[in-house]
Amino acid sequence: MKELRVGMIGYGFMGRAHSNAYKRLTDFFPVNHRPVLKAACARNKEKAEAFAKVWGYERIETDWKALVAADDIDLIDIGSPNNTHLEIALAAAKAGKMVLCEKPLAMSVKEAEKMVAAVEKYKVPNMVWFNYRRVPAIALAKQIIDEGRVGRAFHYRATYLQDWTIAEDVPQGGPGLWRLDASVAGSGVTGDLLAHSIDTAMWLNGPITRVVAKTETFVKERLHVETRKKQKVTIDDACMFLAEFANGSIGTFESTRYARGRKNFNTFEMNGADGSVYFDLEEPEYLQYFEYKQNQSGKKVESHLTGWRKIHTTNSEHPYMNRYWVPGTCIGYEHTFLNALADFVMGIESGKPTQPDFRCALQTQKVCDAVLKSARSGKWTATGAK
Repeated sequence: MKELRVGMIGYGFMGRAHSNAYKRLTDFFPVNHRPVLKAACARNKEKAEAFAKVWGYERIETDWKALVAADDIDLIDIGSPNNTHLEIALAAAKAGKMVLCEKPLAMSVKEAEKMVAAVEKYKVPNMVWFNYRRVPAIALAKQIIDEGRVGRAFHYRATYLQDWTIAEDVPQGGPGLWRLDASVAGSGVTGDLLAHSIDTAMWLNGPITRVVAKTETFVKERLHVETRKKQKVTIDDACMFLAEFANGSIGTFESTRYARGRKNFNTFEMNGADGSVYFDLEEPEYLQYFEYKQNQSGKKVESHLTGWRKIHTTNSEHPYMNRYWVPGTCIGYEHTFLNALADFVMGIESGKPTQPDFRCALQTQKVCDAVLKSARSGKWTATGAK
């Protein structure tokens, strides 16, 4: 096996999720590259050392520039806050490293375009961790749609709801709460949550051409962890937008961190002339599918038996499931990252790059930016897609 020597930047939630995927890749997928956890990088030396010890990294770095320049690193994984993505990606691409990046790709379209230009100029393999594409049930939805079983699309609706910022005494900023600081995160729920919904929607239903949006910030000031002073909150706590797709269908998207009782409620439904699909991340092993039939082979359809099917996506015929357990046994959230990494590595080996790469994620960034622009202007805003 050829070694794939990994340099991980970031030790938080995504650092753990990605590291688990590297450690388990060859246990489940017959690839020719074996990930080797070479170095973990973070500014806080003590926390970096603790992370490296738990996950088995050979050493730590406290300067990402040293990691990017290291001769024993093949792949740079950017799991650090959003405002670091641009500089690290540009340097990693120039150094000839493979680049994997957490979502959203960047703070803005302008930054994302520079990142795309860099990875394409230096011809380095790249991917953005939109891991929900690798939920077997969502991948099955893609298969059903591609097989023409939904038919002409009419509606797409998505929700992504959480409740962890409702309390007014939750501060903003710092290592744990940087997602509430616009100078670090770029935006609130639009970039953090709706970026997932947008990527999934365009993967299933094609390009979004224009949007009209409304955002709201419910708590206007919060204590900042670093300054210890109350500062204006400039992220969006909630966002709703209408969308038009290139195929003529229309969509609704809603996201908030103020939905009491919702921890990570991520759903979508797509309705077409011939059927519908529905997914709920709180029941990730299921895909719901409705098939509309009038007459087939001259046989009259028994209408009293029509209805939604709840498909338990654990059979070996379902996407990714032939790599895991026997039918009826489920995989978890962590496996979505493992599936994404497997696709990336198989793309390297086959010469057919996996998606979403940086260029694909740029279009998601364009939709996010259009949503925020529309929320400011109150007007329909084009995304640049056709």
